[in-house]
Amino acid sequence: MSLPVISVEQMRRWEAATWESGKTEEEVIAQVGEVVAARVMELTLPGDAILLLAGQGHNGDDVRAVANHLPEREVSLLSVTDPAKTRQKLPLDLDPAPALVVDGLFGIGLNRPLNADWMQVIAQLNAKRLRVLSVDVPSGVDAATGEMQGAAIRASETLTLGAAKRGLLQPSASEFVGRLRVAPDIGLAPCRETSDLLLGQADDFAGFPPPRPPGGHKGTFGHLGIMAGSVGYHGAAVLAARGAARAQPGLVTLLTPDEVFVPVASQLAGVMVRPLAPGEITVKSITGMLIGPGLAADDLPGDLKETTGEMWVESSVPIVVDASALDWLPSGTFRDKAIRVITPHPGEAARLLSSTADEVQADRVEALRALSAKFGGGWVVLKGQHTLIGRAEGEVFVNPTGNPALGQGGSGDLLAGYLAGLLAQPLLREDIGWTIRYAAWQHGAAADELAAQAPNWVVEDLAKRIGAVQA
Repeated sequence: MSLPVISVEQMRRWEAATWESGKTEEEVIAQVGEVVAARVMELTLPGDAILLLAGQGHNGDDVRAVANHLPEREVSLLSVTDPAKTRQKLPLDLDPAPALVVDGLFGIGLNRPLNADWMQVIAQLNAKRLRVLSVDVPSGVDAATGEMQGAAIRASETLTLGAAKRGLLQPSASEFVGRLRVAPDIGLAPCRETSDLLLGQADDFAGFPPPRPPGGHKGTFGHLGIMAGSVGYHGAAVLAARGAARAQPGLVTLLTPDEVFVPVASQLAGVMVRPLAPGEITVKSITGMLIGPGLAADDLPGDLKETTGEMWVESSVPIVVDASALDWLPSGTFRDKAIRVITPHPGEAARLLSSTADEVQADRVEALRALSAKFGGGWVVLKGQHTLIGRAEGEVFVNPTGNPALGQGGSGDLLAGYLAGLLAQPLLREDIGWTIRYAAWQHGAAADELAAQAPNWVVEDLAKRIGAVQA
């Protein structure tokens, strides 16, 4: 189930409640050691050299507790009490380079700048570009704010303990955190801390989508209409349609400008393709609509923007709006109980809010809520590392999947199509937020599987993989 993203203060209260319940710090540290060791075993192979870096505090104790649970590994434990001495010795410990470094120098208690010796130790580690597993928080990152305290370990992965801390999800921490994982079961008392920010987990989507009814037919599974593509951007229409098809609605009809009709239609078999002609912008019997991918040329049908605004306000079917079409949306309310979703990246979000991308990134949750409020309280998928899904009020979910290779042309078009293809299906609307979150999770999880197979995957590979990852 999704896990709360909490503050350092909340984490301290949770720990205090645990000690009051009678559980000891030593018991929790021992369990943490086993949990971290299990992840180290997954990340390494028999015979691999592993360097454990343990600082003076409890974070260091956690890493020291790992040492006895790593069979068939060559384990070195370096307890760092004097960074000046460590700075002199560390080059020897890193030659030859270990297969994995486990970082336990500093934990969530760090809230002041590091001195020069500590910064030099961290610089030595970062210079080697080693694979690093940070325990709880990358050493040098303030877990409350996400800011670097002079220097910080660049982790390949951070295994945070109990719950994710808010600072780890800040853009300022992104280059240090790497892949964020949570170890929720570390022996603490049941968590009573709550949050409106939740980190999704793969098991949120076990059994989703549900099995299709045996007697289902094309009409059972909906009809998605798509308006996409233009001269110079026809690939966006193709990718959006392919993403939609992977969601398996009963029918997909794509409207694309006449200038790109042939190259678009020639690449699609199961999707019906029609010219997007002025005065004829309509798709009959649809149960969902996607507008936006690739609609960026200057010679689009003159009534397209007006039609988009009217559909957004008046249509009863779910509508997903992406890319250029985001600028065509009217602010304010739309039809009661209608499903509306926008999928901006930070730059588009900034444009819609008359802000800057840096301001959006500084408080992504607030930006999401402001966007939702501006456009009638609809759903927002704010893309980027740790994509957010939510509305003006209620819980906001953080998507846990994805990797930097998603930063390539066409990735967002594919997500928009896949999401719209799911929402066009009446059987998948029992919990709209769940369906939207699943689309983002599946998109990132497919990218993660591809990255594990080859570093040079392209968006066409993602179009074949999306929808196939099992939770």
